[in-house]
Amino acid sequence: MRPSEQTGPSGVSTRGEPIQLTLIRHTAVAVPRGICYGQSDVGLAASFAAESEAVRQAIAAATFDHVYTSPLTRCSRLAAAIGHAQAISVDDNLRELHFGDWEMADWDSIYASPQGKAWFADYVTTRCPNGEAFTDLIARMRVFVRLLQAAGQRRVAAFTHAGNLRAAMCLFTGRSPQEAFTIPVAYGQILTFRLENDESAAS
Repeated sequence: MRPSEQTGPSGVSTRGEPIQLTLIRHTAVAVPRGICYGQSDVGLAASFAAESEAVRQAIAAATFDHVYTSPLTRCSRLAAAIGHAQAISVDDNLRELHFGDWEMADWDSIYASPQGKAWFADYVTTRCPNGEAFTDLIARMRVFVRLLQAAGQRRVAAFTHAGNLRAAMCLFTGRSPQEAFTIPVAYGQILTFRLENDESAAS
């Protein structure tokens, strides 16, 4: 790291002009309640048109240097629906947590298994079978922000997932993973993080 660079509590460099990072969670999905869908490319609920319009209106006044999306269609369709189809980049770092063997299983059966109980006891550092731990998702979001810094992008929108929003809370607001998971993240939720010098703020 160069002497002129400074870092926030996450170790992410925030030299130069501040980065304003707006993270937008996808809208409701066509998946029954209680199913773990993670990185599975599931469909969108019938309410997509109304939900996407609400997101469009919420960010209508914002301007962005660049727009990114998770490769999963529940995010890329939202980005396209609100007018960002042309100036969009796909970034794998914006994928949801990979639940491995548990993708599309029901949470009750996951919890009933010995591996599930071990994961629920320490989801921060314990990986899902053939999947990720929450620390892996935090690391991916750290990589994403460093890519923005390298590209000199300062006003960025990213269409992503609930886990990524919570990982950003940990990186940029100093919350612990346990604290982040007490905060509800609704479908269509928008969080804006300002990364400036040695401090980070979210609104």
